[in-house]
Order: sequence, then C-alpha cells, then structure tokens
Amino acid sequence: MTTDIRLVVLDMAGTTVADGGLVERAFEAAARELGVEPGSPDHADKLAYVRATMGESKISVFRHLFGDETAARRANAAFEKAYGELVDGGLIAPVPGAREAVEEIRGTGRTVVLTTGFARVTQDAILDALGWRDLVPLTLCPADAGGRGRPYPDMVLTALLRTGAADDVRQIAVAGDTSYDMLSGVRAGAGVVAGVLTGAHDADALRAAGATHVLDSVAQLPEVLG
Repeated sequence: MTTDIRLVVLDMAGTTVADGGLVERAFEAAARELGVEPGSPDHADKLAYVRATMGESKISVFRHLFGDETAARRANAAFEKAYGELVDGGLIAPVPGAREAVEEIRGTGRTVVLTTGFARVTQDAILDALGWRDLVPLTLCPADAGGRGRPYPDMVLTALLRTGAADDVRQIAVAGDTSYDMLSGVRAGAGVVAGVLTGAHDADALRAAGATHVLDSVAQLPEVLG
C-alpha cells in the first residue's frame, strides 16, 4: 500500500535534524525574559510542558504557558533568538542518513517537504547551517499554513495544496518524532504516519497518537515506502 505514496512531509528537529536538546536551552532564555526563576517549581512545571509538547508550534506553547499574547510573543522572540544563536554556533547536525534518505525518496519521483514548529527565521537558520536550501522544493512553518502548527493538519495539507504532488491524502506520508507529528498526519488523512525514535517521544507515545510505523530513524523511511 505504501508504494502509491507521492508526497512525503518530514519534520525537522528530532526527525531529520539532530539538535542535541537545544529547545530546552532556548527555553531557558524565554523563561528568563518573562522572569521565571530557574530552579523554581514554576520553572520546572513550564519546562515539563515544553518537553511534553515537543513538535507543537512554539508560539502556541508560549501562549499556553504565559497567557496573554504580549507575554507569549516576548517569550517566543527570546526563544527564537536564543535557538538561532545556538544554531549559528554549529550545535546542530543532520540525523545520520537523513539527507541520503531525502535524496533517495526524491529519486523515486516523490516530492519531499520539510516542516517545523519553529518560526520561519529559525527554520531558515537551520537550513542555512546544514546547507539544505536546495534539498527539497518546499519548506513550511506554521505561519505558511495560516498560523496553526501541529497537532493541526494544516502544514501537511498546505504541502499538498502547494505542491499538487498527490491526488488523494492517502498518497501522503508524514514522518516525525513526536505525538504531535503523528496527530497532524492522522488528521490530514495521510496513508503513512511514521514515528521515528531519534527525538522527543518514545514508541508507545507515537503509537498511541496514531503512528502506522515506528522506525529507529528516518533513514529507514525509503525502505518503508518501497
């Protein structure tokens, strides 16, 4: 059934990109900006929420954590700045075999799109740091899909609409490392929803959120697609 896949939508951090926990490090900057004391119960609770919602649009996470829109945007701006500086410092790398997997999938005539829960400025910094600007024909962040990131299906469906690569949502494969990636794929009607174990969530969480496949790495995805 997977041989009819025409569009492959891949998450970045944790799936195709290894960032070594930079999300948590950047969260520290956001927390400081809003006066959250490191080591406090409030800090611990907020960090636990950040870990639990890996994959979700970051501005949505900060809206939940800090309530009003002004505070959320301050936190998000501090987060994106800190994450971008860490990226510029060379603290990210491709997941082993990720680039080769993307190239192999594209070599079969399929279209690949990279998506993220980060803002466009951060996504571009990652693409530049890895030399991936020309790796795929389209990259998407929540703002490109009307503002809603995962677990909504919007980025997956925007990838379909922008590329016209598939005739049916069942011809889409989605891969990611979080339950939010899985929910996004399920809600979009994707025929393959593959969880990978190189990022935030474990196999049980991925399956509970609807994964049709659980892989050690995105490097195994070309074999699944056939």
